[in-house]
Amino acid sequence: MQPIIQIQGIGKTYASGFTALKSVDLEIRRGEIFALLGPNGAGKTTLISIICGLVNASSGRVLADGVDIVEDYRRARSLIGLVPQELTTDAFETVWDTVSFSRGLFGKPDNPAHIEKVLRQLSLWDKRDTKMRALSGGMKRRVMIAKALSHEPGILFLDEPTAGVDVELRRDMWEVVRGLRDQGVTIILTTHYIEEAEEMADRIGVISRGELILVEEKARLMQQLGQKQLYLYPQTPLETLPASLQPYSLSLNEDGSCITYTFDAHQDTSGIGALLNRLSQEGIDLKDLQSKQSSLEEIFVSLVHSPEETR
Repeated sequence: MQPIIQIQGIGKTYASGFTALKSVDLEIRRGEIFALLGPNGAGKTTLISIICGLVNASSGRVLADGVDIVEDYRRARSLIGLVPQELTTDAFETVWDTVSFSRGLFGKPDNPAHIEKVLRQLSLWDKRDTKMRALSGGMKRRVMIAKALSHEPGILFLDEPTAGVDVELRRDMWEVVRGLRDQGVTIILTTHYIEEAEEMADRIGVISRGELILVEEKARLMQQLGQKQLYLYPQTPLETLPASLQPYSLSLNEDGSCITYTFDAHQDTSGIGALLNRLSQEGIDLKDLQSKQSSLEEIFVSLVHSPEETR
């Protein structure tokens, strides 16, 4: 199946000489949720803005469902919905008028049934006659999504979709996004909430300093890069670790109350059994032990702060 978005060698250098993107290549699959992660200034918004036709690339090419976004701008743009970070709406318009007007900007004929469907889907139907200035920040964010869906695009970009939204409403928004994906909409989101990507994404891309440094299935990413830690709590605090334990990847905290063993949970053998036997042979009795899997956040931090990125 042809990717719904093909990004080929996209670069962006501004007149000031600042290079925001460095020859990015990426393919987005039809019907997936793709999360683009990266620190502030990494190039996430620039890349989205180029795909959506808001910023001109310095080099490269983008196809949206096979349509070149430069050669056939109008057709390509009609395939895409964009929810920007900023809440930009007319404060004195009603929700219904705001969403309907957005549909008209794409030359689409009136379709009250579709507008009603979108508003109901986003739990905005009872707010349809409410002026935008009377809505909460979370409701305004929903209206931005409704505007982006008003012209029935098959591709939806969400740039920091839950910025400024409380935790409960954020989870509601996740359900909305999943529902859209289930209806066949391809969703690309940027986020600095790591748990957002971990919760929703099918695949994850990591961008840093204008370069796409990794693209992987979420589950495979965590399997390949995730490490597991075993925390061992001795009955009596240790001053140092015995020399016989040097072959193991161990660390001892400052007060000697916890030994941390880091290992790859996906290897055939973890070495835990041998380690416990060795501790017993050294006369180190344990009062407790706990394990912890590396989170996506820890993996992300290790990627963007790798030696190559921090030189």
